[in-house]
Amino acid sequence: MKRVHFILHRTYCTATSVNSSFQISRLSKTGQINEARKIFDSLRFKAIGTWNSIVSGYFANGMAREARLMFDEMPERNIVSWNGLVSGYIKNRMIEEARNAFEMMPERNVVSWTAMVKGYVQEGMVAEAESLFWRMPEKNEVSWTVMFSGFIDDGRVDDARRLYDMMPVKDVVASTNMIGGLCKEGRVDEARRIFDEMRDRNVITWTTMITGYGQNHRVDVARKLFEVMPEKTEVSWTSMLLGYTLSGRIEDAEQFFEAMPIKPVIACNAMIVGFGEQGEMDKARRVFDQMKERDNATWRGMIKAYERKGFELESLDLFGEMQRHGVRPSFPSLISILSVCGTLASLEYGRQVHAHLVRCHFDVDVYVASVLMTMYVKCGELEKAKLVFDRFPSKDVIMWNSIISGYASHGLGKEALKVFNEMPSSGTMPNKVTIIAILTACSYAGKVEEGLEIFQSMESRFCVTPMVEHYSCTVDMLGRAGRIDEAMKLIESMSVKPDATVWGSLLGACKTHSRLDIAEVAAKKLFEIEPENAGPYVLLSSINASRAKWGDVAELRKNMRTKNVNKFPGCSWIEIDKKVHSFTRGGIRNHPEEAMISMMLEKIDGLLREAGYSPDCSNVLHDVDEEEKVDNLRCHSERLAVAYGLLKLPEGVPIRVIKNLRVCRDCHAAIKLISKVTEREIILRDANRFHHFKNGECSCRDYW
Repeated sequence: MKRVHFILHRTYCTATSVNSSFQISRLSKTGQINEARKIFDSLRFKAIGTWNSIVSGYFANGMAREARLMFDEMPERNIVSWNGLVSGYIKNRMIEEARNAFEMMPERNVVSWTAMVKGYVQEGMVAEAESLFWRMPEKNEVSWTVMFSGFIDDGRVDDARRLYDMMPVKDVVASTNMIGGLCKEGRVDEARRIFDEMRDRNVITWTTMITGYGQNHRVDVARKLFEVMPEKTEVSWTSMLLGYTLSGRIEDAEQFFEAMPIKPVIACNAMIVGFGEQGEMDKARRVFDQMKERDNATWRGMIKAYERKGFELESLDLFGEMQRHGVRPSFPSLISILSVCGTLASLEYGRQVHAHLVRCHFDVDVYVASVLMTMYVKCGELEKAKLVFDRFPSKDVIMWNSIISGYASHGLGKEALKVFNEMPSSGTMPNKVTIIAILTACSYAGKVEEGLEIFQSMESRFCVTPMVEHYSCTVDMLGRAGRIDEAMKLIESMSVKPDATVWGSLLGACKTHSRLDIAEVAAKKLFEIEPENAGPYVLLSSINASRAKWGDVAELRKNMRTKNVNKFPGCSWIEIDKKVHSFTRGGIRNHPEEAMISMMLEKIDGLLREAGYSPDCSNVLHDVDEEEKVDNLRCHSERLAVAYGLLKLPEGVPIRVIKNLRVCRDCHAAIKLISKVTEREIILRDANRFHHFKNGECSCRDYW
């Protein structure tokens, strides 16, 4: 009878222990390791399986030290215990501890060896894994698969293939891995032979083969394979869709997307990116708006699509919406928005993104620093850009180029030259981009002799061969200084063929200095190179208008209509309370505050008249009366943006305006006076450079 009771008790304890082991494992997997430990401590009889469970539980929760202490307390251990110790260390990326435990094992089985090989592969220690693999006394399908998968991850596909061919038995997992590895290397036909030789294939095998064809731009073959798949999953559909988008076949992708029974997030994201790359922003946004669930890649893809295709306002609005939804922006999204902030001079958003980068410790990255500098430069905050530059002890050439370009765009030639001369002593040699930046700085600041010396010595001093961009900067530099004939001689002596930027620089200088003779030569060249570009027509028309040659202006306009050449409309932007407002010439009719803006324009006109302002109508390209010319000038987009800034921004806050074209002479003169009569600082960034207006003066000193 006692024997029966003992057996029953032992059976009960064993059953209790098994149930407890299950509970401990379940709690550990959900992070409730303390609850699991309480159950363990409450047991009077602890079977070896229960000990193994609590050790594994600690490892599963990243508590390797506690796991080892429990292992050492075990009254007895079996091979499962030792395998759990080795595997636990491997899961916690503690490869040395795993190897020490492996060496201490009293006995090993195929699981022990395979776990150790897998650990080495996981850490990228493929040579160590290979050495251990060949020492294995016995191998199973898992061992072989782990090893040749390690070769594939290490880029050793030929070694993987040799090992695969040596396998005594090739299961579906091994064959699928080999197919995927070959496809990544572009060896799709070889992968297909393995696929065709397989007796058993699962849906993962089919999907891997389809993905391989898609990755290698053989989507038609992929589609044929997709059509004969015995079973299709959400992943299969998505893989086929990605093949179309990767190959740029967006129309096929769109049709396929519409046919999908389920549209997972990854498929929607692919369509957003695909539509975005093709510039079909309405379709991309439609997909975005219809999504019931979005991940970070969704927001990132839509923001990036807007940013790349010039939809900066939409990108900024979407970033605001993203924040309102409580979505934490990813690093690529932040970089995209920084670029947008620079383009739109959206300083408030730019500062906000900068703060986020600091909190996430991204600001210590040299690439991020360069993007931040560019953003601050484009927002007119050169001092902030310099602070970012100065805090980096080891700067790369991109950072040096960014600060020199920043000084150039603000007309600070002296400062740009100082930084440029410091570069070599810092261990960073100027490159071709640096030379373009410093030549631009010299051009905008009128430092012609310094610029010419750099241009003439760039090959001998910095081993940089002059390119068309360097010639263009030097032509612009000479032209701005009124040395038109020298600029023309330089073009005639160029070692490379002059392009549109070179002739455009010369034509712009001819307009400034009223050289109609050479302007006509430059314009003719531009008409040949870029017949659809309206710029040369407008510049030549402006020169003719300044001389009241209205017949020639009319003829140029007729040619523009005949050739269907359209002038790019002028547009200006200003940020008010994190919202960017855009204005076109005369474009306040649909603005919700039209009446207030009109009143401000009237007020400004009165102040300007009292200050002695006289409109410069020489560049108005219409033969109309003086009153209409003046009205035309007062409605230029930059004047409207400045008026709105005066209306909305409090005193002491600089008014920051961006214009997509070069500011005209009359607006430049008017804004100088506006800064004086209103006692406001106005920062205008046009297509070429910055103008800081304050107390009736401009930072460009009228040399622009």
